[in-house]
This record gives sequence, structure tokens and C-alpha cells, in this order.
Amino acid sequence: MLTVLLILIPFVAGLIAFGLKGSGPKVLGMISSLATLVAAIAAACTFHASPAKLSLVADWIPQLGSQFRVGMDGMGVMLCLLTAAAFLLVFITIWNRSYEKPNSFYGLMLLSQAGLTGVFTAYDALQFYIFWELALIPVYFLCSLWGGEKRIAVTFKFFVYTFLGSLLMLVGIIYLYFQTPDHSFSWTAFTSLPLSLGDQKWLFWLFFVAFAIKMPVFPFHTWQPDTYEQSPTPVTMILSGVMVKMGLFGVLRWLMPVLPQGVAMWGDVAIVLSLIGIIYASCIAMVQSDIKRLIAYSSIAHIGLMCAAIFAHNEQSTQGVLLQMFNHGINIIGLWIIVEIIQNRLGVKNMDQLGGIARKAPRMAIFLVIISLANIGLPLTNGFIGEFLMFSGLFQYNHWFMAFAGLGIILSAVYTLNMIQKVIFGEGNELTDKTTDLQPGEAVALSLIVILILVLGVYPQPMLDLVSKTF
Repeated sequence: MLTVLLILIPFVAGLIAFGLKGSGPKVLGMISSLATLVAAIAAACTFHASPAKLSLVADWIPQLGSQFRVGMDGMGVMLCLLTAAAFLLVFITIWNRSYEKPNSFYGLMLLSQAGLTGVFTAYDALQFYIFWELALIPVYFLCSLWGGEKRIAVTFKFFVYTFLGSLLMLVGIIYLYFQTPDHSFSWTAFTSLPLSLGDQKWLFWLFFVAFAIKMPVFPFHTWQPDTYEQSPTPVTMILSGVMVKMGLFGVLRWLMPVLPQGVAMWGDVAIVLSLIGIIYASCIAMVQSDIKRLIAYSSIAHIGLMCAAIFAHNEQSTQGVLLQMFNHGINIIGLWIIVEIIQNRLGVKNMDQLGGIARKAPRMAIFLVIISLANIGLPLTNGFIGEFLMFSGLFQYNHWFMAFAGLGIILSAVYTLNMIQKVIFGEGNELTDKTTDLQPGEAVALSLIVILILVLGVYPQPMLDLVSKTF
């Protein structure tokens, strides 16, 4: 069963990795990520031929009315492909890196992958919640053990935010469970509930806050820049490339189908918060000198646009969000790979200390320019079509909302082009003159990303066909 394999492969590999020594965990991580990607591609092919074959229902905790329910629609297949590709790209990039206690590092990374895949395939609310926590808990330990100097305080803040959000969601899940006639946690039972408008008014906020913290959306975003800055860069790649999609996925899979009246009542408020986040984060990104914080704030702005488009709730905006979830994940991981390379080579992340890298590392400079332009939605790159659909959907819903969201595009071009200028162009210095170009593993990972950027930018139809088969 392919859907179960997508969860089991990284889960079992993660447990085994804890007992390995030397280069064993690294090799196992690479093998596991390759096997998971193959299974994800096979699942995508199976989905086109026979979607029902990707669904499984089995007894799990019958006393609580919870069953092990997994399945995939177009969104689930796309996010499983993104998750599998992201971990493979990360493991390729860090192949030549050394980490203290590599068995624990790779074990926790793989357990996190299993949790993420479980979230994207769960059709039982209790199962969804358990995998939600399984994805987050390893990241807590990864950040606290391998993070930067301020990792303890930052990780504690991250834990408080995510723990409170998870508690709110758990309260909502339990309340809905007791409203079902047969006390079931199944997605079908939840979406069939005839909830009153009064119930949906307050239940909306229990779920939305949990998902908004994970995305994150203003004003629940303050954990993110610090965590991205202090986390080891491979973990930051997963946080920003894949894990933030848990929040968007939660809104689309659970919040909107289960609480449609609550969404209709509070949707405009969610859009306004998202728009504030777009402009606020973009303005802060413009004055950053730390490249990790700049990318962190740019991610808040991009996710804010996706969240606003979700609540516009029409076909174009939703399709744009689904497409952009994949494209944003690929692009942001590409940016983090280059940040990891620069930080590993030079030991700095302050853009004021960089410059002139293009002369010493021309291939890295070319990759940075292409990925950065894709990240701001340049036509013929993968970022363009998703943003175009989202803006079209927002315009159909409310042209003023679209106008304010459009400011984010202008501001993103300003801080992105400024970052390119400061990092790779201009005069070099004693530090940047020591830069070396890409190693084979780094070149492979970035080449794969650029190929996806250009292919999906020129011909996005296969991905559009896939995500159109959602729900």
C-alpha cells in the first residue's frame, strides 16, 4: 500500500538511524529519502489511474471511534511529492557536512518526514492530530540541540506557540467528536455535522489560530524569524519549505469543509490579517542585513498571500494556492541551500560582509539569481502562474484586497534584488575572496531545483491537472 509506505519508510528508517554509527545514519537517510520519493512518484501515477487504490481504512482505536484512515486527493499527492523531494534535496546538500551525534540528527529528521506525510494523508481527526505532533516534536529537538547561540530561548518560544496552537485544535477536535452521532473522528463524519452558526463562530478560531501559528500569519508569526535564524539550516529548509504547508493544508482539508459558515463569517478578517502580514513582513525584510532573517520575512509575506487567496474561496484562487504550495516549497529550499553554502564556506550571514561572490563562484551566482527571480514570480518561472491565479481569484473576490496584496509583489522585488546585489555582485573583500564554487552534491541539488523552476514555469499543466483533483 503506497500511502502507508510513504509513512512507514521514513518512520522505520528514523528509528533504525538512532542505533547506527559513523556514516550509517547519513547513508540510511539518503536511501530512505530516495525510496520515499520513488514511492511518492508511484503514488502520483497510481492516483491518475485509480485514486481509490491510495485509500486505506483499518481498525486502530475502536473504543474511541478512531480508525487508521489514509488517502490522497490531488493536494495530498502534491504535498507528499514536495515532502519527499524536499528531504532528498536536503540530504544531498548536506552529504559532506558533519553533525555531532549524526544518528540522532538523521533519526529526528526522518521521524519528522514521517509525521509530515502522515498529516498530508490523514482522514481521521485523531490520527491527523497525532501526526501533527509527530512532525513538530522532532523539530523541537533538532533546533534545541543543533541550533545557534540563542537556540534555547528561541526553541522555548517556538514550543510555547506550537503547543498552545495544538491545544486549541485538540479542544476543537474533541468538541466535534462529541457532536457526531456515532462518536467518530473520521473526516466524513466531521464534514457531515449540521453545526449551528453559533458553534461555528467560536470553533473557527480554535482551528484557525492553530493553523495560522503554523503558517504563520500575522500576528501569530513572531516565533518564525527567530526560529529560522537559530535553527540549523537543513531544519530551516524543512520548516519553511514543507512544514508551513501544514497550516495551509489544515485550512483546506479541515477548516473550510467542516466549518463553512464560520469561514463565511470570519473569512474577511483572515484575509485582512494576511494582507497586514504581507506588507508588514515585506517592509521588515527590506531593512534586514541578516540573509536568514530576510528570507524568513519573505516567507511570511508569501504565505500571507496564499492564506488570503484561500479565503477568497473561488476556483482560481484555490488552484493558485495549491500550485504555489509546491512551487514556494521548491524555491525557498533553493534559497536556503545557497544560504547554507555561504554560511558553511564563510561563517557569516550578514549581507554587509558579503559581495563579489559572482567572481569566485559563478555557478552559485547563476543559481541564486534564477531561484530568487522565481521566488518573486518572474514570468516563465514556476512562481508566476501560481501568483497570477491567486491574484485573479482575489480580484474576483474583492479588487481592493488584490490591490493591497499586489504591494507585496513590488516590495518583494525591492528586497530580493537588493539581496542579490549585496551578496553576489559589487566589490569583493578578504572574506569573500576565499569563496569556492559549488561542490558536486550542492550542484546536483540546485540543478534539480532550477530544472523544476523552468519546466513548471514553461509548462505547468501537469501540476494544474493534479491539483484540480482535490476534494
